[in-house]
Amino acid sequence: MDVLTLRILLAEDVRIVRGALAALLEMEPDLTVVAQVGSGADIVPAALEHRPDVAILDVDLPVVDGLSAAEELHAKLPSCRTLILTGLGRPGTLRRALSVSVSGFLLKDTPSERLAQAVREVAAGRRIIDPQLALTAWDVGDIPLSGREIQVLRLAAGGAEPPEIAAQMHVSVGTVRNYLTKIVTKLNARNRVDAIRIATEAGWI
Repeated sequence: MDVLTLRILLAEDVRIVRGALAALLEMEPDLTVVAQVGSGADIVPAALEHRPDVAILDVDLPVVDGLSAAEELHAKLPSCRTLILTGLGRPGTLRRALSVSVSGFLLKDTPSERLAQAVREVAAGRRIIDPQLALTAWDVGDIPLSGREIQVLRLAAGGAEPPEIAAQMHVSVGTVRNYLTKIVTKLNARNRVDAIRIATEAGWI
């Protein structure tokens, strides 16, 4: 393998989209996809095994969302840059992405050649952000929730009850209930459903 080839981990839960992205990236002579995963929970283990230079992560992944995985990946494998893809250009999501030190943030309808170039640029240490999102993000306030609180709320928004959330996050049910109480308080929400609405509209989950 050429020593200049960049190694890529690709995380996307829709198999046909994941396959199409991998095929497009593999057409570039200096890029190779070394791992593909469909769940956010598999990102860090796959990265530690394959040691990619860049991880391309969808925001909306099952079990663990892309931004929570990016935060953990940054802590455990700081040499791996992260490039986030999203189908929804919500500025609140961008603000959260910047808070967890992602290297790039692009919309899924970005042309393939731009994606390939973005991979090269983040691998070189530059930060790449969709310019339209960058402009609108200035109008959004800081995110009041922690990464764990966002993860709990995302699971709750997907219909999971506290016991199921606790099992997925490997914490006690009481801890989950405490998280939910703090979330409702921080967002000045009426209840859990209202908190989910507030966070969704802001682009935090």
